[in-house]
Amino acid sequence: DIKMPYKQLQVRDLKLSDAGIYTCEYGSHRVCTSLHIFKLTISLDGHFLQNEVPELILMQNSSGTLPNLSITLFDSNNNRVTPELQHKSRQKYIMNLKKLEAMDSGTWVCQVHSDSPLINQNISFAVKVLGFQNPDLERKYATVDSTIILSWHLNSQKIKWKEGFMGQLNWKQQESANAHELLDFNVTAQGQLHETKKSSNFLFEIPERKPESTIEVKLPKVHFNHSGQYQCQLEYQGRRAQSKIELVVMKVSANPAGPLSRGANMTLTCQVSGPLPPNAYLRWERVNGTKTDIKNSKQHEVNLEVNINAAGLWSCHLIEGGDRKISLHYHVEEAPVWINHVIIGASVGGSLLAFALGCLCILSGISWQRRRQRAKRMAQARQYLLENKTCQCQQ
Repeated sequence: DIKMPYKQLQVRDLKLSDAGIYTCEYGSHRVCTSLHIFKLTISLDGHFLQNEVPELILMQNSSGTLPNLSITLFDSNNNRVTPELQHKSRQKYIMNLKKLEAMDSGTWVCQVHSDSPLINQNISFAVKVLGFQNPDLERKYATVDSTIILSWHLNSQKIKWKEGFMGQLNWKQQESANAHELLDFNVTAQGQLHETKKSSNFLFEIPERKPESTIEVKLPKVHFNHSGQYQCQLEYQGRRAQSKIELVVMKVSANPAGPLSRGANMTLTCQVSGPLPPNAYLRWERVNGTKTDIKNSKQHEVNLEVNINAAGLWSCHLIEGGDRKISLHYHVEEAPVWINHVIIGASVGGSLLAFALGCLCILSGISWQRRRQRAKRMAQARQYLLENKTCQCQQ
């Protein structure tokens, strides 16, 4: 298109082949302009899932010798990104960007520079990263019989993702165990989320009220065997992204259970369901107790026992990085006085009974010995009489 009255030439939908020298002649005047064209393309049309690595291709064309380019990239937060150069020629530069995170969505800038000829060109391009606003792996703690809600926040609404996708939520107790599907979901192109509960053996709820674009499960009463990895996975065009929440559950117990009698001992056990990070440990302590009533676990220990002989409120804490993540209390009751008296009476009675039985055994033994000796004497006397009677008959 030629725009009057300034004699402007407008070239639309530029292609690399449009590069060259454009000459404007007007009467005896002649003006030449060299058009240098850059073409920047990004893989997958700029639509990625988190943890994917985009490929960027920069091509140039000109009528003259193609310059050696210096390329600098800035992400959507204006942070400088150093690409990994895969291929370089004067005409084409192929680069891999960094592994993307959900927060990388937005407008990126490719800054192209050349000293000769002097070129300073900023080329903008859009990047959309579909994923979770959660970290790739998150650890949460819960105590037995408590209630916990596990949440995964999709960023599809935030980045105005206009295409539908689907996903599912799985749970497995250990890394090597089989996964159990808890629910699946799909998000329409209009951003509507639909969830379907899959598991009937696992006790959980899907909250009715929750933030938009959020996958949530509620465990109304946590059991010790509810621990493990909860993995939320989304799928788009055969590609997948995932985010995991590792649930660690704590429980406490006593042996023997029940009130603590005066002078007796009891063992309290605090246990967590899975391995702890290096900066985490367990601690037993008696509320309003002394330093001697505190015991810490060693690194990587998931079971901590403490032997006590004092009643009161005992607490087990899980401490990570200096912060108490969860605590579980165990109230050790002192046995009532009458129970102590019963125990003492039973002990004394038992001792007396044992003494009486011992005496009875001794007396029985003495009586049995006497009867045996008496029987022996009678047998001897009978023998004596028989011998004497035999002698009289001979006379």
